[in-house]
Amino acid sequence: MNLYTRTGDKGKTSLIGGRVDKDDARIEAYGTIDELNSFIGKAMTELDGSIFEDLLVDLENIQNELFDCGGDLANVMKERHYKMTDEPIEVMEQRIDVLMEEPPMLEKFILPGGSPAAATLHIARTITRRAERQMVTLLKQTEEGDVPLVVQRYLNRLSDYLFAAARVANSRVNVPDVEYARSAKVFKDGGRAKKKDDN
Repeated sequence: MNLYTRTGDKGKTSLIGGRVDKDDARIEAYGTIDELNSFIGKAMTELDGSIFEDLLVDLENIQNELFDCGGDLANVMKERHYKMTDEPIEVMEQRIDVLMEEPPMLEKFILPGGSPAAATLHIARTITRRAERQMVTLLKQTEEGDVPLVVQRYLNRLSDYLFAAARVANSRVNVPDVEYARSAKVFKDGGRAKKKDDN
């Protein structure tokens, strides 16, 4: 089997049921999801399994779910059977609630960083936000029903999960989160409520 096919040499790529330009909004969206998946894989290599077994299980599930998201976005057939459902979102919400109880209470905004794993999880969080913005663009350019809306909901929740996971990645190795120096005290609940900034 040859890895290269030469079929994309003129700037087109294949979807499930069609071909489009490689800079099509649909390609931008699932390509960013692929980039996100790679950074999650990197974060997993930076997490000690004896300390972060639960996060590693979460992240492996997320990697599979992101693959499902990409596959669903690549499907342009008339009869479509999507893999993603709302169930992973509900599971993720439960995990966010558990993880947010673990680190020290937040009062101020924090900067991405701390331990290597936390820094990588923050990178993944910002890529998730980019993928979500690209989903909004894609939805504006397509007919209703042509794009699975569950993918956008999943990405929105995933950015919250990655924020919580990054804080836990610091907390368990006794590395403090880095506070934004000019931040006011913005978390009246100490950061215990689910982080739903919707940015």
